[in-house]
Amino acid sequence: MSTFNVQKLRQDFPNLNIQVHGKPLVYLDNAATTLKPRCVIDAMNAYYVTGVANVHRGVHYLSEQATAAFEFSRQVVRQFLHAAKVHEIIFTKGATESLNLIAQSYGRHFLKKGDEIIISYMEHHSNIVPWQMLCQQVGCVLKVIPINDQGEIILEEYYKLLSDKTKLVSIVWVSNSLGTVNPVKTIIDVAHKQGAVVVIDAAQAVTHTPIDVQALDCDFLVLSGHKVFGPTGVGVLYGKEKLLEAMPPYQGGGDMIKSVTFAETTYNALPYKFEAGTPAIAEVIGLRSALEYFQTVGWEEMKHYKQDLLEYGTKKLLSVDGVRIIGTARDKTSILSFVVDGIHPHDLGTLVDQEGVAIRTGHHCTQPVMQRFGIPATARASLAFYNTKEELDTLVVALNKAKEVFK
Repeated sequence: MSTFNVQKLRQDFPNLNIQVHGKPLVYLDNAATTLKPRCVIDAMNAYYVTGVANVHRGVHYLSEQATAAFEFSRQVVRQFLHAAKVHEIIFTKGATESLNLIAQSYGRHFLKKGDEIIISYMEHHSNIVPWQMLCQQVGCVLKVIPINDQGEIILEEYYKLLSDKTKLVSIVWVSNSLGTVNPVKTIIDVAHKQGAVVVIDAAQAVTHTPIDVQALDCDFLVLSGHKVFGPTGVGVLYGKEKLLEAMPPYQGGGDMIKSVTFAETTYNALPYKFEAGTPAIAEVIGLRSALEYFQTVGWEEMKHYKQDLLEYGTKKLLSVDGVRIIGTARDKTSILSFVVDGIHPHDLGTLVDQEGVAIRTGHHCTQPVMQRFGIPATARASLAFYNTKEELDTLVVALNKAKEVFK
C-alpha cells in the first residue's frame, strides 16, 4: 500500500488554498513554473528580515553569515546533481542564461567555421537561439535531429548526423511541450565517441528523475530553480572542471576578478569567474531550501504517483470528444499537451480559467514542434506531485463546458 500522502503535501503550498473566479485553484501549469512550498518562502524571508548583506566581500557578521548560507547552497546543489566538485556549480539567472553562457564562453572560444552543432526538433527556444547566434558569429553549422509522430527523437537520424565535424550536441532531457523523456545517456555516449561535447537541458527533467552528472558523463547540464519548487531568477550551470577552467568569463564586473588595473585584469578562480556582480542571494538560499524539501518527498513513490496521474489524465482527456493529445512517446512524463477540434487553445485556456483551472496555452517556446505537428498551439496540463485525480476531473468538466460555449 502506498504511503504517498498527497493531501498532507498539499498543505505545504500556500497557493493551493486560493480561489480563482470564486472557484478553488486547480494549478496545472507546472511545466511553466512550479508552486513554492512555505519553507522556501520562509527561507528567503529570513534572509531579508534578519540577514541581509552582500556575500564574499564583507568581514562583518551579516556578510559572513550570508556568504556561509550562499556557499552552503552551492554544496547542496553539488550533492543534488552528484557533481564531483563544488566549484563545478555555477549560479546563473536560469537555464536560459546557462545555455547562453556555454554558447558565448565555450562556443565562441572553441568552435570555428565549419564545425557542426546538433540539437533536436523538440528543443525549447532557449536551446535553439543561442546556437543560431553562435553560428552567425563564428560560422558553425546547426544540424537538427527529426522527431517521429509520437514526439520521439529518431535515433537513427541522430547517428547519421554525427561526423568528425560534430563538435557540440545540446539536447533537452524532457520536452516541455511533449513530455517526451529522451535517452540522454545513449545520446551522450555516442557523441563522445565522435569527440563532441554534450550539453543537457534538464529544466524539466529535474523533477522527473534523480540526476547524477558523473554517471551521465555529460559535459554541461543546466536547470532553473523555479521549475523545481524554488524561486525565479536563479539557475544552475554544471560543467566539468577542465572545460570551465579553459573557458573565458562570460561577463565582467565585481567578484569575478582577482585584480584589476587599467593595463590588465586577472580573473578569479572557479566558480566565481562566471558569477560577475552581486548574485541573487535570497534566491540561491531559496533554491537550497527547495532542493532539500523536494528530496524529502521521496523519488520512487512520487514517480509512481505522477505516472498514475499521467495515465489517468490521458484517459480522461481522451474521453472528451474532439480531443487529440500531442506527444505520445513511449517514455513520457506528466505533461499533457492537447488540442480540441474547433476551439483555439487560447480560447480554451480562457474558458477553463473561469472554472479555476490554470493551464498553459500557446507554442510553449517550441515553435518548431508546433510546425512539425501542423498546429499553431496546444493547451497543456502539466502535473506535479501535489496534483490530484479530482483536479483532472475538474479540468475535464471545464473542457466540456468550453465545448458547450462553442457549439
